[in-house]
Amino acid sequence: MPSDAFSDILRLTTVESMVTGGFDAGGPWALRFPAPKSIKFFALTQGLCWARIDGEAPVRFGQGDVGLLTAQRPYTLSSDPSVTPVDAMALFSGRGRSFVTLGDGTDFSYVGGHVLLDPTSGTLLSEALPPWLRVDGATEQAARFRWLLSELVNERQQPLPGGALVATQLAQLLFVQILRAQMDGNDRIPPGWLRALGDPRLAPAVQLMHDDPARAWHLDELARACAMSRSTFAARFTATAGIAPLGYLARWRIHLACKALRDEELSVASVAALAGYSSQGAFSNAFKRMTGLSPSLWRERQLSAGPA
Repeated sequence: MPSDAFSDILRLTTVESMVTGGFDAGGPWALRFPAPKSIKFFALTQGLCWARIDGEAPVRFGQGDVGLLTAQRPYTLSSDPSVTPVDAMALFSGRGRSFVTLGDGTDFSYVGGHVLLDPTSGTLLSEALPPWLRVDGATEQAARFRWLLSELVNERQQPLPGGALVATQLAQLLFVQILRAQMDGNDRIPPGWLRALGDPRLAPAVQLMHDDPARAWHLDELARACAMSRSTFAARFTATAGIAPLGYLARWRIHLACKALRDEELSVASVAALAGYSSQGAFSNAFKRMTGLSPSLWRERQLSAGPA
């Protein structure tokens, strides 16, 4: 299958999703969670609850709904916002398990996990998402969520060899489906590449830049691919992606260069050529504008920091 811009970005950010735990609950309950250090996702496989992220109003989640939290803020899950919460980490740590039961555990079931991102390019993904979002499990596009969630439940309830690996792959698929669901005109998504790819009139231009990032693309060519005039295309792209078309291309080139500098044994001049720059000097200037460091110093600091 040919590559696409969406897959390119997920590969570059090294998205790795994993299920880290969950709980069943019955009766009144409330759990207070600390601010996550990475993107947090959770899904309700039974019942309903209220989610309250610090600084936001409580939101009701129902069976099949999925939540995604990118902001590093504490949050509370409860059967009712009036219930006084207990410290979730103390509960899980004290039991020494990843899954626990509150009350008789018959009313509610929750599965949670984290999305780990590349420390250098992961901002590409985290910045494209709002502080938090809820995906309605009752919508037509969420049908795949329901299958993935049912399989996650099966893996938990019927432990089989390889279960941990299967759960990780299911969590990865769940996260990709969450992102896909946001490309269908979700107003909560901030301007960025996710919104641009979700715009069928702009997606051809984004794909061209990803197919050949080293090419000296001209605005006229990109506008023609989208069947728009140069001015209309530039205005629509900038409003949707939050950056001008050629500015997007320049940023994508630098992200690719960062990966090459860190992971490949190539000279700075070779990386500059691969990224589409006519000279090492032009590349160094562009790289420093975006990262604040020269390519050589950036690579040196990455290597001294050790493996990602």
